[in-house]
Amino acid sequence: MDLPVVHAKELRRLLPVGIAIDHLEEAFGALRMPAAPKRSHFDVGTGDLLLMPAWGDQGVGVKLVTVNPTNPEAGLPLINGLYVLFSQGTLEPIAAFDAAELTGIRTAGVSGLATRHLARADAQTLVVFGAGTQAHHHLESMLAVRAFEKLVCVSRTTWRAEELVTRARSYGVEAYVGVPDDVAVADVVCTCTTSSEPVFDGSRLAEGTHVNAVGAYKPTNRELDDVAIARGPLVVETREAALSEAGDLLIPIRLGVIDESAVVADLSEVVAGKLVRRDGRDVTIFKSVGVAFEDLVIAHAAYERL
Repeated sequence: MDLPVVHAKELRRLLPVGIAIDHLEEAFGALRMPAAPKRSHFDVGTGDLLLMPAWGDQGVGVKLVTVNPTNPEAGLPLINGLYVLFSQGTLEPIAAFDAAELTGIRTAGVSGLATRHLARADAQTLVVFGAGTQAHHHLESMLAVRAFEKLVCVSRTTWRAEELVTRARSYGVEAYVGVPDDVAVADVVCTCTTSSEPVFDGSRLAEGTHVNAVGAYKPTNRELDDVAIARGPLVVETREAALSEAGDLLIPIRLGVIDESAVVADLSEVVAGKLVRRDGRDVTIFKSVGVAFEDLVIAHAAYERL
């Protein structure tokens, strides 16, 4: 079987983040999105094994991913895996992709799509929590949708934070390593961490801030505290996925801080034009857990550009 394997560097070349955002917007705006059952999630002792299938007009795909939270401390990738794309008609395998890079592109792309529609047009200061692969992808994604002039990186690992700062400066962005309370100066916040506990004090968020919370993908984990999550309005990829997997929502719902009505829209509704931000003072929050059809959309788009 002569199956092309697209490695990380080639995938980045094939699908710049701005193009990825456009493909995701088209998918979320379609009359019929690809099917994506709930992911299978297994604790394998040293981390998690995730299986994420999806199918639709773009074909059939499945992502096999492992997540080991201790890897970054050892200088290893948090996420490892493989994505296999099958043709829509014959169901033959037609390409395989580096799943970690695919995940980075699609997660940051979805955050970029949410930011395109929800953040203030004059947003200038970006605060990123975390300094790993997702943080780097989010820097590029945010710069694709807003003209940020300043980046603040908050990370437990100083040398990795400095790497992100250096990268931002190479794009002409003023950048420095900061602390959690720097959310007070943010126009947009991205939380891209492996933390299971809130990473900042929600009362510090300034009026008008937009938040992309992407790191926590389990019902027991959260990056946002009760104060932050209650400052909504809240937007999710799909209600079904968020209300079954997002600890950032499920924990405060269980505590009675919010209820399901706090989720005012999903991304399909936002792309279709539903008004979420009423004025420049609203704090808008996008909570992402990652949905399998996003991977399919990105894999198919990359395959078409091979």
